[in-house]
Amino acid sequence: MSEQIKLQAAPRSDLGKGSSRRLRRTGFIPAVIYGSNTDAQSVTIEHKELWKAQEHENFFSSIISLEVDGKEEPVIIKALQRHPAKDLVLHADFQRADDSIEVEMNIPIHYLNTATCKGVKTQGGSLQLDAKLVKIKCAPSKIPEYLEIDLQDAVVGQIIHISDIKFPEGVRSSELALGAKHDLALAQVKAPRGGSANEEEAAEG
Repeated sequence: MSEQIKLQAAPRSDLGKGSSRRLRRTGFIPAVIYGSNTDAQSVTIEHKELWKAQEHENFFSSIISLEVDGKEEPVIIKALQRHPAKDLVLHADFQRADDSIEVEMNIPIHYLNTATCKGVKTQGGSLQLDAKLVKIKCAPSKIPEYLEIDLQDAVVGQIIHISDIKFPEGVRSSELALGAKHDLALAQVKAPRGGSANEEEAAEG
């Protein structure tokens, strides 16, 4: 597990669009903490600290320690509003991490053994990775940092679906919960140009 991400925030009472614009000019951004049967709390966060944190792959799939007025609170990031043309975050929404309430979020996929994949290494095929994230649902304490798909034994013509992922205990796919038609393709090994793998193997024999 990677080191927990920590952020500092301060309570915010001056609300409104004008206030938000003034806040951003000073290097801070507005944010809101929701959830856990508690009133939403408006806070401010230093932009450069948030920007640095969001560059980590696990930022959107980790419990973040958010300190407000000296009190640390476990949260997850629910949304970031970004500037359409600049490297700027305009607003952030956090949700309190309460294990009695399941959360739904996108988790990164780590593809293993892509260079030694059988369909590529011995059959001349090529890998096509169709997804970088998978949506899951679980209690906050069960959120995986990433999900793994081992492509070592994948052969030409094989398609890897969401159902091929070995989900950790207590974690389930949001798509699969909707039915078999939502078992989306995540990766596939495409045949080499000019012929199928079987044709190549026959020629070698």
